[in-house]
Amino acid sequence: MIKGSTKVVGLIGEPVEHSFSPPMHNEAFKTLGLDYVYVPFNVSPNNLKSAIEGANSLNIQGLNVTIPHKINVINYLNELDPIAELISAVNTIDFKNLKGYNTDGIGCIRAIEEVTKIKDKNIVVAGAGGAARAIVFYLAKYGAEEVNILNRNLKKAENLANDLLASNLISNVNSSDISEISKFISDADILIDTTPIGMHPNVSDEPIVKAADIHEELVVNDIVYNPNETVLLKEAIKANAKVVYGIKMLLYQGAESFKIWTGREAPIDVMEAKLKETLNVI
Repeated sequence: MIKGSTKVVGLIGEPVEHSFSPPMHNEAFKTLGLDYVYVPFNVSPNNLKSAIEGANSLNIQGLNVTIPHKINVINYLNELDPIAELISAVNTIDFKNLKGYNTDGIGCIRAIEEVTKIKDKNIVVAGAGGAARAIVFYLAKYGAEEVNILNRNLKKAENLANDLLASNLISNVNSSDISEISKFISDADILIDTTPIGMHPNVSDEPIVKAADIHEELVVNDIVYNPNETVLLKEAIKANAKVVYGIKMLLYQGAESFKIWTGREAPIDVMEAKLKETLNVI
């Protein structure tokens, strides 16, 4: 029940109608008996500044930030977490000090580390957009030995690789065209697909790599969560490789935001069950 004491957190973006975060967070608040509510707010880019100022005035506790605001929102914050500063994008705001964080990367790390450690691994990242950027800095922070960034637009891959090298978190970073993927994954430990290939409704897209080129020891993570089993993960399963579903990154980035806002550890099992129910995943 919403009362005068209820603390409000939420999501800003455009669009936000199809977000799976509200049911996940509200179930977590209910389970822990926390007097919070999570609400999505549709905010157009020209209203971003007034939305942040208004949220601050309304004593909103925290916000998740999604497309198209993750970069521009930085202009209206007082402080950035060091990794969010390196990534130059924010997906979580804590209004206690108007501080921006990026929990996308740590969400991916925690998902993969259910299966294998990041430390000392050779990792291939497909894509060089915002999600890839958030992830590669965390891979470096968590001790990856080598990060290979592959993208159709080679210049974007090269730019991201240069930014990652400049962070001094890692010294072994390569970039290449995504057509070279088979060569790169032949001796890789982990493949992370950050491209939208196979995302609903394009569930029959050609996967970035086929089963024949996936070795059994490879851990394959697709950050797309709708559908749960993407075309890439189907190929990985055929090859007897270990798979990490995109729903896990969504879960863990949400859990990190939850902790930033409430100071409490998130009830992972409850949040995961609610996500699966919302996404209709068995």
